[in-house]
Amino acid sequence: MKRSALLVALAMVVAACGGTDDAGGDDDAEPEGPSFIYVTPNPIGVNKFLELGQVGTQRAAERLGGSWRTFESTDDSSRRANIEAAVDDAPDVIVLTTFTLVELADEFSKANPDQEFILIDTCPEEPAPNLHCGVFREHEGAYLLGIMAGSLSETKQVGSVGALDIPFLHRYTDSFALGAQSVDSSITDTQVWIGGDNPFSDPARAKEQALAVAAQGADHIFAVGAGSNGGIFEAAVEASFFSYGVDVNQCPDAPGSIVDSNMKLVDVLVEQLIDQTLAGTAGSVVSFGLAEGGTGVMALSDELADSQCVIADHPDVVEAVKAAAEGIIDGSIVVPDPLFG
Repeated sequence: MKRSALLVALAMVVAACGGTDDAGGDDDAEPEGPSFIYVTPNPIGVNKFLELGQVGTQRAAERLGGSWRTFESTDDSSRRANIEAAVDDAPDVIVLTTFTLVELADEFSKANPDQEFILIDTCPEEPAPNLHCGVFREHEGAYLLGIMAGSLSETKQVGSVGALDIPFLHRYTDSFALGAQSVDSSITDTQVWIGGDNPFSDPARAKEQALAVAAQGADHIFAVGAGSNGGIFEAAVEASFFSYGVDVNQCPDAPGSIVDSNMKLVDVLVEQLIDQTLAGTAGSVVSFGLAEGGTGVMALSDELADSQCVIADHPDVVEAVKAAAEGIIDGSIVVPDPLFG
């Protein structure tokens, strides 16, 4: 009876924090392996990036015979409350994602030096020794998508619809434009921002923005809105322009309208950082790009033929993308990083 009461109380605490009580292991036995708590800045919903963070956390727990839980946040107050609850539970590792949590990650890691933290996709300027950051060089993949757009555009106008006008997302939008202009310097670029109260999960607002960019003449538009991307893809189908996705292969979301996607292997990075953290070998910052296989596009994949991506129908452009990727890896092509100036 006491155990049941404890479990009920624990479930109530997690629910109050906006989380989902997903624990690994047998229901009748406590897992003997390490424990992990994954804290999101927003509800997972259709956000593939946040979903992959959960997949990596769960996979690590199951592989190591441990347990895992996810606390989903909705706003600033629930983000703080969820991290406080995670610290109180004292798991082996707390996994956080995206720039939205960078200040809280910095604050809580410094205030709790005995608790190990992982932060995916960003890092404070001077991370504490117990904070291990995994970052991606998104601008490399975005540049490759730009090469596709520059090669395929008929109007010689491209654009991007991003969630927020911040340096981090300019890694995508600016690099996309730069890649397109590397093919044809006369190509023009338009960038608009979703904004509002929930820019990463507002497909209706994103659709409006995408239709506006298309009305100005852009026939290739990069969708950089995470959970808002579905609206941009709907606009692509309705207005007959081509689009590009992020984080995972989003081509199946609108076959025939999505050229390719700037993918990030979030689940793989989470697993690797968890292993390194448990082994005591994790550094402050681990960077993943084309060379490390942490980012990529379907045009570089052996699974391109089954990807449902438009780029599969353009083998000449695929070869140009492969050549550019090799150039980025060997250093002969340098893609500026908007996040650092």
